[in-house]
Amino acid sequence: MTDRDLDLVYTRLCRIMTELGEPTTSLFLARFAMLAIDKIDDPAVALNLIDDASEGLPE
Repeated sequence: MTDRDLDLVYTRLCRIMTELGEPTTSLFLARFAMLAIDKIDDPAVALNLIDDASEGLPE
């Protein structure tokens, strides 16, 4: 995926979350994550991505 592709996807993700509003964002992200995990179809890759995404976030 090119930088332009990443920007396009990230912009769409942010726009949809803004349209849905904060109360629905967590549910949307959970559904998106489950769909992505299914497409990845590799538990090791999915687990590594989960760990990477949580790095540096407050507990």
